[in-house]
Amino acid sequence: MVAPACHPSARETEAGGLLPRPRMDRNLPEGEGPVHVPLGHIVANEKWRGSQLIQEMQGKIKLVFEDGLTSADFYLSSRSCILYITEADLVAGNSYRKRIVRVRNSGNLQGIVVVEKTQISEQYFAAIQKFTVLDLGMVLLPVANQMEASCLIVQLVQEQTKEPSKNPFLRKKRSMLSELSLVRTVQQIPGVGKVKAPLLLQKFPTIQRLSNASIQELEGVVGHTVAQQIHAFFSQPR
Repeated sequence: MVAPACHPSARETEAGGLLPRPRMDRNLPEGEGPVHVPLGHIVANEKWRGSQLIQEMQGKIKLVFEDGLTSADFYLSSRSCILYITEADLVAGNSYRKRIVRVRNSGNLQGIVVVEKTQISEQYFAAIQKFTVLDLGMVLLPVANQMEASCLIVQLVQEQTKEPSKNPFLRKKRSMLSELSLVRTVQQIPGVGKVKAPLLLQKFPTIQRLSNASIQELEGVVGHTVAQQIHAFFSQPR
């Protein structure tokens, strides 16, 4: 039996005001439906209230907290969300994969995966990188800490605020985000770094082409030693 629709209730913003509770499509599994995000705001999962990540955002963007979010941590718009994977999430195991897959399979959201890559979690980073980028084809952006993550999220919100949804340049912004994700992903491959990543992408413009390249093909760009490291990275079981 489907419960009757309720009147919109109010919820508290970080600035102390009230906004209507975002409408979620209850026909979709686990509340992964569209959420109404007021222009210039970000809808944040209640669990982040009081965190360093939120504190760094205060005064830069307007925050609205919602306790009904199950997979996404932040909504940038009704169709764009962020899944934040902490250092502790990576160390704890692969449970984070369920959240990523739910968003990926919803068909209604563009999910951006932001991952804390630290000295502790670095050994686990390759696994989530392969799973998110190679297996699911999603955008993954590594950050060093919550301060860096807050800057990234604020920038994404500000870009969406400047450009209405029908603006043709918005697609270009999304393309730039995908390109940034690709460059940062390739930089994480052992032996590559910031210098060799652009060189590799000039010859192998997609992850698929790079992963299928032979050692001989890679040698012409980065030399024998790094070519072997790249080939070994993509040959590991996912």
